[in-house]
Amino acid sequence: MKESVENLNFAPALTANLGLMPARRLTAQTALPLRLTLSIVVFLALTASAAVHYVDMNSTNPTPPYMNWATAATNIQDAVDVALGDDEIVVTNGLYATGGRAVYGTMTNRVAVDRPLTLRSVNGPEFTVIQGGRLPDTNNGDGAIRCVYLANGASLMGFTLTNGATRAVATTGEGNGGGVWCESPNNSVVSNCLVTGNFAYYLGGGAYGGMLNNCTLNTNTAKGYLGSGAGACGGTLNNCTLNGNSAEWDGGGAYESTLNNCTLNGNTTAWEGGGAYGGTLSNCTLNGNWAAWEGAGAYGSTLNNCKLNSNSAAWEGGGAYDSTLNNCTLNGNSAAWEGGGAAGCTLNNCTLGGNSAAISGGGVLSSTLNNCVVYFNTCADGANYDSSSALNYCCTTPLPTNGIGNITYVPLFVDTNGWANLRPQSTSPCINAGTNALAPTGPDLDGNPRIKGGIVDIGAYEYQTPVSRISYAWLYQYGLPINADTDTADPDGDGVDNYHEWLAGTDPTNRFSSPAQLMIVPSGVPPSVIVLSWSTNAVGFTLQSTTNLDSSAVWVTNSLPPVIICGQNIVINPVSGPRQFYRLVH
Repeated sequence: MKESVENLNFAPALTANLGLMPARRLTAQTALPLRLTLSIVVFLALTASAAVHYVDMNSTNPTPPYMNWATAATNIQDAVDVALGDDEIVVTNGLYATGGRAVYGTMTNRVAVDRPLTLRSVNGPEFTVIQGGRLPDTNNGDGAIRCVYLANGASLMGFTLTNGATRAVATTGEGNGGGVWCESPNNSVVSNCLVTGNFAYYLGGGAYGGMLNNCTLNTNTAKGYLGSGAGACGGTLNNCTLNGNSAEWDGGGAYESTLNNCTLNGNTTAWEGGGAYGGTLSNCTLNGNWAAWEGAGAYGSTLNNCKLNSNSAAWEGGGAYDSTLNNCTLNGNSAAWEGGGAAGCTLNNCTLGGNSAAISGGGVLSSTLNNCVVYFNTCADGANYDSSSALNYCCTTPLPTNGIGNITYVPLFVDTNGWANLRPQSTSPCINAGTNALAPTGPDLDGNPRIKGGIVDIGAYEYQTPVSRISYAWLYQYGLPINADTDTADPDGDGVDNYHEWLAGTDPTNRFSSPAQLMIVPSGVPPSVIVLSWSTNAVGFTLQSTTNLDSSAVWVTNSLPPVIICGQNIVINPVSGPRQFYRLVH
């Protein structure tokens, strides 16, 4: 042993890779440390690199552990079973319809990825298919086979998953996810996959859980006990398309999921939420979805910067029902009963046009709208909104009696032909006409800053280059021009420019209407009264007082009415009791 160690030499290439000294003869004194060092290096090299296993359904010499194409496995499960965590399995073209493994109960998965590894195809979903097993008559039931089970930390890339189904039981592990069942909502990842023609008895006909990136989910079905989420249930979907999925209960496209930059087309439900039920949708398009009851586009969801077009409900809420919508457009949606655009919703900075209902609320029904455009909708009773809706700082007609700050001017969209472009024209009365207090956070529907010019616009789109800081609706009201000079102009010659007249709520065309300035002068020695005065040109102002200025202050209208003397409103109050603070309110 000593002789063999003493005569051990390392080739120059190996020593260079290991960072050792150039090749030399070793002695017994140097052999042990070097042997230990070499063992550590070799051990680290072995543990740092994951193995790659290969699958080819046409392989003629499948030999474990399937480390090259010549010895590739013929079915995917065999390769998974010999792999370790962090390994990669590469699959070439073919229809993979053999093999399988149960993870929960007796529910068989065609491929059970039960460890954190990567399973990917060579050429993508067009050429690589994992096929489950639907039953001939019922689709779901004992003997049905799900396409894929995916463990926490596992990833699946570039496959078509089709013909999967579940057992006919309302349990998570065996009744959910006919196409793919993911153990983790965020750490089981499915990418670039086509999930089509799968069934689930309970939840998630196409996919249950997981994070899905750049996937397409088509014609999947949730049919059975409370069958919901035909496309997907309980996961996060990024840049995905959900087409033609059908739920027997809720959520034709998605159920209680998070969707970002997704498109939901032509999904249906026998109950609620044709496109989506619950969950949060951001920057999504919901088009042509249908619900037999309520919320054809979305039901019980939060929608941010979304477009809801041509969705149809057989009852209420063609676009959305019982949802919160921020910076969204709702166009061409319909309800066979009430609330063509939305019903029972809260809408902030949304634009609704071309929606219809048969009975009541062509635009909205029983909803609260802030900074919204609700125009060009149709219905026999309440074309744009019904009497139970509250509108604040909205552009609609007729002028609502339930709410404040509303205008009735035509909104002046760029193009209403087919609702092609609902952005405001440069002279739209909706520019700067909303209220910042009710504006949603984040960008507008185009991804631009939500507030330009100081005040938020009405509607889903913010005009980015306003020439005035003033509400364009206010300029319309007084017949003032919309140009770069209008803010500093003083058409009534009262010494107050248009911008400050707008801030004060006074008439810029009437020199006798000007902003109020309250003067307070003590009288007597020591003072026994105070004299409060303001110009009669400040029309519509009321004097109020309070005893404190904290957040709970209660302002009370002065009990003594003003007396007009020499163009001034005069009020004389005694100096007695607790100290008083005064203000003028319009």
